[in-house]
Amino acid sequence: MRKAIRLGTRGSPLALIQAETVRKKIIESTPNIIQEYEIEIVPIRTSGDWRPEHKERSFNELGGNKGLFTKEIEEALLENHIDFAVHSMKDIASKLPEALEIAAILERMDPRDAFISPKARTLEELPSGSIVGTSSLRRQSQILARRPDLNIVPLRGNIDTRLAKLTQGIADATLLAVAGLTRLKAQDRWSSIMDTDMMLPAAAQGAIGIEIRRDDYVINKLIAPLKSSKTMICISAERAMLKFLDGSCHTPIAALAKLNDYNIVTLEGLVARPDGTSLWRFMHSGPSENAEEVGIELGQRFKSVVPSNIFSL
Repeated sequence: MRKAIRLGTRGSPLALIQAETVRKKIIESTPNIIQEYEIEIVPIRTSGDWRPEHKERSFNELGGNKGLFTKEIEEALLENHIDFAVHSMKDIASKLPEALEIAAILERMDPRDAFISPKARTLEELPSGSIVGTSSLRRQSQILARRPDLNIVPLRGNIDTRLAKLTQGIADATLLAVAGLTRLKAQDRWSSIMDTDMMLPAAAQGAIGIEIRRDDYVINKLIAPLKSSKTMICISAERAMLKFLDGSCHTPIAALAKLNDYNIVTLEGLVARPDGTSLWRFMHSGPSENAEEVGIELGQRFKSVVPSNIFSL
């Protein structure tokens, strides 16, 4: 009888697709594994998915989303109920439990945001006074910085739920991650893709991470072929900046790193007021082996110029 390897994940349609993607990649990279092991996908309900008080409140009202979609999964991992876990990297808190680590990050998909509306092709074309649904302060601040004449309302739920609310007329437009829509094969739903000059994405957006127990060398070896070194370098810089700024959904923070052919990582970051009235945007570069330092140094630059009360809103 084959031994079961339990892969923990959220139970949303997108999360299950991501988990199945990881399962297939493991089998493809190590074909003989199916002779000894059976990879079982274990859906886990997280507090961000099921608590009634979370359904219609913004992430900011809930104290930030970091941990809302990972806490119960990490607890299952620590208690040996699962053997490893798959997450959207942007959902993972900047500080992990000591016994856990992100051992692999798959090659990143398009990190940008998609603009979705039945009434306009782009944000610029939305009529004045239109309602944009989003629970992301990062998106809200950048929208209002360009279009203070628009109204922002909270829009919660998984991708299918938010698209349904748009169809119901609860909002005139919304923004969703291109990567998530692509994985759900819902590319036909977006009106346009927003350039990063207009909408800088969340740190680690578009990347799938695999979390394991630090001492589990078997699982670490199993997932090693799935690692994208380029993606891990970029995500390392982005998350280092976020961690330095103690980033959560209380403060609009965005980050996107790119790695060139000369192994230089360039990180662009953004910090803003939620209402979009003030916005700071800087870049910093350094060698790829110092990716975390690049993130910390950019975070230090923000701390030196951004009013301290912005980080305690």
